[in-house]
Amino acid sequence: MPISQKDQLSLLQDILTNHSSDACGSVSECEQLERLVQSLMLQNDLQEDMLPILEEVHKYSQDGMQAKNLNTHIEASKQNLSQWVDDMIQLL
Repeated sequence: MPISQKDQLSLLQDILTNHSSDACGSVSECEQLERLVQSLMLQNDLQEDMLPILEEVHKYSQDGMQAKNLNTHIEASKQNLSQWVDDMIQLL
């Protein structure tokens, strides 16, 4: 059973928040971010203002999956992670 858009966005925010606060993560979390973003972007009822944020999160997740040192990638993206979560909260 698919999860709702609200639950998907909540999970996305949780993972991004954890990356930001812990400054570490796993490749499987990046893969999950990518799957969530792709699923959300295919939904017709998604707010259009959410698309640029999702595109940035998608790039972040792809770069994370390919990073030689994922924790360094997360640390370098820490400011963006917090901003994306804040922007999503404002849009909801």
